[in-house]
Amino acid sequence: MDKLKRVLEDKIIYLVLILLVIVIIAIEPKFFSLLNFKNICAQSATKIIIALAAGMVLMVQGVDLSAGKMIGLAAVVAASLMQKSDYAYRMYPHLQELPIIVPLLLVVVLCGLLGAVTGFFIAILKVTPIIATLAMQLALYGVASIYFDRPPYGAQPIGGINPTIIKIGTGSLKLGPVQIPYLIFIVAAVAIILWFVWNKTKFGKYMYAIGGNPEAAKVSGVNVNRTLILVYSIAAMLYAVAAVLEVGRIGTATNNTGNLYEMDAIAACVIGGVSLNGGIGSVGGIIIGVLIFTVINYGLAFIGVNMYWQYIVKGMIILFAVVLDMRKYARRK
Repeated sequence: MDKLKRVLEDKIIYLVLILLVIVIIAIEPKFFSLLNFKNICAQSATKIIIALAAGMVLMVQGVDLSAGKMIGLAAVVAASLMQKSDYAYRMYPHLQELPIIVPLLLVVVLCGLLGAVTGFFIAILKVTPIIATLAMQLALYGVASIYFDRPPYGAQPIGGINPTIIKIGTGSLKLGPVQIPYLIFIVAAVAIILWFVWNKTKFGKYMYAIGGNPEAAKVSGVNVNRTLILVYSIAAMLYAVAAVLEVGRIGTATNNTGNLYEMDAIAACVIGGVSLNGGIGSVGGIIIGVLIFTVINYGLAFIGVNMYWQYIVKGMIILFAVVLDMRKYARRK
């Protein structure tokens, strides 16, 4: 009986969310269609990468409130360097049109360095993660806004994006009656790489060890400080990749691109089984969490639920998931 109670407690969040999906389908049966499946997959793609990055941080007993603003900075920098040569409002009118790999590598390196700075404050200077990432969030938004507001076309959405990245962000591969967005293949590759890193490498084992007990990990010979810095740096690089793909998906960028993405990512991680107390989480669980959360978001919008009510529902889902996580943590203790 106790075992059944624990299983239900562990899985009840999934049951509640599945019930909510059933209600959405009952209200609007057209929600259950191949087109909506494709749209949900496309919307989930970049969010999965962001959530996997946020999950890495959560697993080492951290939290990253700067993710959304890191994405915003990467998006405006990448978009400004991916504009077509014949676009009238280029941010750099005299710059030769660059191969997509150049802006991608640039923002990955930039965000990786910024993530390492955040990790340095947390690991070496012992600033609590919530304060360090909140400070970085504000600083990043300021930098992105200054960059975005540059003359001569300041504060205008950055458009005229290279059609190649647009095709990657919006195109699909047709397999019979199903069209699979190109983004899904990219996300699958990222997920496979991260699964291997988390489960088959020393770095992954160190992550779980630090999340379980930092002091015990240190006594066992784990370089905790270096691992923490690497975790925040790698997470930031993943945010940069997601930012470039998001620019391709929406076809533009502003300093508010990525706003509040970190909240959805953290929520999806908790729904997917990542513990806020660290040491527990999986790639598969995070992907399931993102898909469930995206289905709920898309479904509520599809049946015409007011945006403000959507925020309330999302908030209650997050609160419910956190309460369950706290109960599971107390049970383990």
